[in-house]
Amino acid sequence: MDLKSSKTFCCKEIAGVSDAVKQVVDTIRKVSASDASVLITGESGTGKELVARAIHNNSPRKSEPMVTINCGAIPGELLESELFGHEKGAFTGAHRSRLGRFELADKGTIFLDEIGDMSPDLQVKLLRALQERKIERVGGVATTDIDVRILSATNKDLAASIQQGTFREDLFYRLNVIPLKVPPLRSRIDDLPILIDHFQDKIMQRISSYVKKGFSDEAMALLKSYSWPGNIRELENLVERLSIMVESDVVMLDDLPDYISHQPSSVDTTSITSVFQKGIGFNEAVDEYQKSLILYALEQTHWVKARAADLLKMNRTTLVEKIKKMNIEQDQETPFL
Repeated sequence: MDLKSSKTFCCKEIAGVSDAVKQVVDTIRKVSASDASVLITGESGTGKELVARAIHNNSPRKSEPMVTINCGAIPGELLESELFGHEKGAFTGAHRSRLGRFELADKGTIFLDEIGDMSPDLQVKLLRALQERKIERVGGVATTDIDVRILSATNKDLAASIQQGTFREDLFYRLNVIPLKVPPLRSRIDDLPILIDHFQDKIMQRISSYVKKGFSDEAMALLKSYSWPGNIRELENLVERLSIMVESDVVMLDDLPDYISHQPSSVDTTSITSVFQKGIGFNEAVDEYQKSLILYALEQTHWVKARAADLLKMNRTTLVEKIKKMNIEQDQETPFL
């Protein structure tokens, strides 16, 4: 199969015409025909999983499964079992044997999302599995051959993690045979109208009665000036919100949420002044601002903690601990932002 041919290569889920997107699509086209490991990097919400799925769907393995696992969303003590499976009685609660993701992905592709969050001990076991193309289930002694293509992704700087001793250099080189960087939305802002149209098309596929909305020049200009910290995921959520809340055929400036129309400056002097007006100390002010950031991230991601942790660039377990410590509940208002 000649995957370089325009007749066989398809990447319709990645919308855009900017040079940055064209470069990503061209790299996908080149790497799809091979079996080389690809490390996809980029900020949270940029569409790294879409890129991985495009590689798989254009590869000779496309008729076999692509199995995804988010290494940052699963506690470390459970991740080994999720990856490699376990035997009955391997640990408390292991009432029966279970296949791991590697076995489920045999002959296909495994996508290791947020690989930078994997513990050093598990990195050693993953490296051994990749080198030997064999795995051992937790609590087992027999080895199982695996035939999978490895795609991985992270929003972390793995080079810095290597320097800090939290990520193995030999595993990095094993995963990073072909690097592929996905650009943030702010660096491809001219794609914004195309992306909005793309997400409205997806809504039309679910709701046949939905009619696409236009955007006033003022509304589009404001959207283009926004920094989009949540990238493509944040935009898709906004389009979904506007499709429900705006009843007219055209989205106007007043229809956009306050966090976009009233963007804070790099130094929010109002918030700083309020600290002194309240008479609170430095530590309490820092705690309140942390709480406001967490609430903002949770609201932007519809209270999906794994996504909020990605937006905040912290581990999910750390976020959960802070939510419990600060007694954050879903009906609370953001104090600063």
